[in-house]
Amino acid sequence: MMKEICIDNGGTLTDICVFEGQNTFYTKTLTTPYDLSDCFMTGLRKVSKVVYGQEDVERLLSETASIRYSTTQGTNALVQRKGPRIGLVVSSDFDITQLTDGRAQHELFEAMVGERLVRVNLDSEGRVTAESVSKAATELMSLGADRLSVCLAGPGYIQTERSFAELYQVQFPQHLLGTIPYTLSHEVAGDTAAARRIWTTLFNTFLHNPMERFLVSAQRRLADSKSASPLLIFRNDGGTARVSKTAAIKTYSSGPRGGLEAMAAASQQRGFARAVSIDVGGTTSDFGVVENGAIRTEPRGAIEGVPVSLAMSDIVSVGIGGGSIIRVEDGKIRVGPQSVGSAPGPACFGLGGQQATITDVALALGIIDPASFFGGQMSLDGARSRAAIDAHVGGQLGVGPVEAALQMKDAWTGHLAASLNEHVAFDGDAILFAFGGAGPLLMSAVATAAGYRSVLIPRMAAVFSAYGIGHAGLAQNYELSVDPAAGWLDVAVERLMARAGRDMMAEGIELADCEVSAHLADADGSVIAAIDVANPAAWPAPGQVAGEASLFLTVTAPVEASGRNVTVSAEAGTVSNPLVSSGERAVQLNGGEQAIPVYRLCDQAVGASGSGPAIIEDEFFTGLVEAGWKMSVLDGRDVLLQAE
Repeated sequence: MMKEICIDNGGTLTDICVFEGQNTFYTKTLTTPYDLSDCFMTGLRKVSKVVYGQEDVERLLSETASIRYSTTQGTNALVQRKGPRIGLVVSSDFDITQLTDGRAQHELFEAMVGERLVRVNLDSEGRVTAESVSKAATELMSLGADRLSVCLAGPGYIQTERSFAELYQVQFPQHLLGTIPYTLSHEVAGDTAAARRIWTTLFNTFLHNPMERFLVSAQRRLADSKSASPLLIFRNDGGTARVSKTAAIKTYSSGPRGGLEAMAAASQQRGFARAVSIDVGGTTSDFGVVENGAIRTEPRGAIEGVPVSLAMSDIVSVGIGGGSIIRVEDGKIRVGPQSVGSAPGPACFGLGGQQATITDVALALGIIDPASFFGGQMSLDGARSRAAIDAHVGGQLGVGPVEAALQMKDAWTGHLAASLNEHVAFDGDAILFAFGGAGPLLMSAVATAAGYRSVLIPRMAAVFSAYGIGHAGLAQNYELSVDPAAGWLDVAVERLMARAGRDMMAEGIELADCEVSAHLADADGSVIAAIDVANPAAWPAPGQVAGEASLFLTVTAPVEASGRNVTVSAEAGTVSNPLVSSGERAVQLNGGEQAIPVYRLCDQAVGASGSGPAIIEDEFFTGLVEAGWKMSVLDGRDVLLQAE
């Protein structure tokens, strides 16, 4: 049986899962922000040792059908404003204030475009001229643009953009030095709302360069390792596709979507009506919602508060993570949003970091065992943690290191709980899913502060987003504005089905073997009517649709998910076996130092239960279960925490 590799590249850590039938192998490695292909290959080497007992990347790749990958590279590039100098081409009558209305939009526009904006005039028949194309391109090049976004408006904007491209290619052939690449907005999004489509194109153009550089490097290194496996990109819409069939903008926030895919599958299997995710990484925590087994999405999403044309998962990211800097400002303890990342990392890593983080706090309080942290692959320095805590908090507040660490713990959990309730409507019947490397760490305390009474810690919590990518199928989503005067839906369906056929053929899949769904939607993405592409007689007539409309088409080749599903056959607690302790750990709690039991997840039987305070631990995560909480091991070795 061929294997499947899923990789989630985060800002601090990179997670790798290998699926082979009923077996799942996994590991983690530090992210290398200077060159993401380094941690990509390091992760493959490490997981090959987990699979075979010794490093053998070439064998692993030779036995792998596909590699599915998600990355924060594009997200990080946008956050840091590290991207190309975009030259924007718009119609002469377009009101540019539509792009800068609001602080977030204005700041982003200045960072991405600034003065590199030109307007093109059309002739008396509404066509772009060779002279206007030459003038626009020359002016933008002189302003330092190294990529063009061509975003025109008006009823015939698609044909106008195509004409611009044809004239540009004649005057600026791609083989000549100095000719800069361009992107046409209608090829990125089929949205008729000009401002939203322009922003979508700007984001895609901005993210294209950094994503392309990394992915080309990764593919080259895979080829050097004799890999014939296709590199598939996991997208923020939940689908995967080859690099050449993926728009850069669809990599934005794709990692957190992987966690939601896994949470949706678990919710369906376990019958959870509403689940809320807390994906705690090194730099950020991401919140999302699954209702009745479906991931909550917005038909027209937003990036950094700016509306875009694409559907986006309803994921909120906040600057609180395992590497968030905790310090004193104006006499109060502050948490994040600044993070130490993987380099230099928390003070306890001993890599030059001087700042205190919740990882340092957990080590100083005795929650984390320095010998077993990160699967025993890292040596933690408790003296450095205590020194950082004293320098940045204890000394500032005039308290000892233990009291300072306890206050920092309360500040971190309180801040995370407050952020959760700020961004996700509270529902006392919902269950929290705690995952990510730092997700389980203090989750019972976070849940208590936020008012929740149930928490699920998945067995694969530390690599849950990489695990979730394995639930995604090869898929493509399309949108095309519908023009009643041009054959109504016939033309739109024909064009999108032809495009889907080409894309699936590139994946080695026949369109006839895929699941096809379609719907007609208004300008805001709200569904007007479902469309059966095989039954034109049931399509709505032009007169039945008022205003602008778009046809949305989704084509999916379902993924084989055998071995990744959890079989639920017993309710938590129906088997009254006690949890098996591997020993005790001296932990500083609010009432003083206390020796509490440590439960290794791999040692527990399904149905075993116990109560806090206790430590629940796996190879790559540690969780403190507070007093007043009960633990139960479910089928699949997920852990259910319930307030008593």
